[in-house]
Amino acid sequence: MWKTLFITLLCLGTEWVWSQHFLPPSENYRPDRLKKVVITEAVIGTAVSVGLYYLWYKKFPRSRFHLFNDNGEWLQMDKAGHAVTAYNVGVLQYDMMRWCGVKKNDAIIVGSATALGSLSIIEILDGFSRHWGFSKGDMLANLVGTAIFAAQQRWWDEQRVGMKFSAHFSPYAQYHSGELGKSWASRILKDYNGQSYWLSFNIRSFLPGGAGFPSWPAVALGYGADGMTGGHFNPDSIRGKPVPHFERTRRFMLSPDADLFRIHSPAPVDAATYLTKPFKIPAPTLEINSKGKFKFYGLYH
Repeated sequence: MWKTLFITLLCLGTEWVWSQHFLPPSENYRPDRLKKVVITEAVIGTAVSVGLYYLWYKKFPRSRFHLFNDNGEWLQMDKAGHAVTAYNVGVLQYDMMRWCGVKKNDAIIVGSATALGSLSIIEILDGFSRHWGFSKGDMLANLVGTAIFAAQQRWWDEQRVGMKFSAHFSPYAQYHSGELGKSWASRILKDYNGQSYWLSFNIRSFLPGGAGFPSWPAVALGYGADGMTGGHFNPDSIRGKPVPHFERTRRFMLSPDADLFRIHSPAPVDAATYLTKPFKIPAPTLEINSKGKFKFYGLYH
């Protein structure tokens, strides 16, 4: 999942360069814009593929293409990450296509194909790596995220339910930094204990007419996990050092959210708030875990 999130963050950075605000749809077809988008995406896609190979895959032995069943790992947090990443890649590509004046249905197809295509490349690379393998579960999660984007855009002509990500540092990376990360960046991307994935429901979009209600408030349902120092189970020791016992638990959360990108602002502010689209804002949060225990956070991120 952390490799796919890297692609999403890179795409977001590209959006900052391209737009003075959050890519308003063009009523007219703009081949000049589309040409720039296609060329830029081709360059970025090639660079990312080469970068992934040299940064991650080259370090591990190659193998014949093979499948790998990781559906039981990390309490399915990685699957949630794949779905959220696919969803946001689809949304970003759709917005770019509409900015270029591409018709709505065609933009949905392009957005869906981009989401599945970019993440499939990663799965294929995994399939030729002895350390990983092609995961059917990952591909199913990619399809689910893409379908959530495409179905909403087709039926509602908007994204009423956003799929979002938030993260914080957990205390578990110190026990297994090889799996959970060493640097702050790798911990954010690799430590599933600190990650949360959200379905964020925009309130106004579900109200009849919606007039008079602000466009930005939302309520979010979140999923997370805690107490994991290994994929399938927690090891008793790592490299000869004992590891304390932690209970592996699923976490289900309820929290207010804000779609800041829906607030019309001056162009530079619009561009900044557009970048927040895939991210859940920190807010008070109520949690119940798989052990039936409740917990309240004054500010959860």
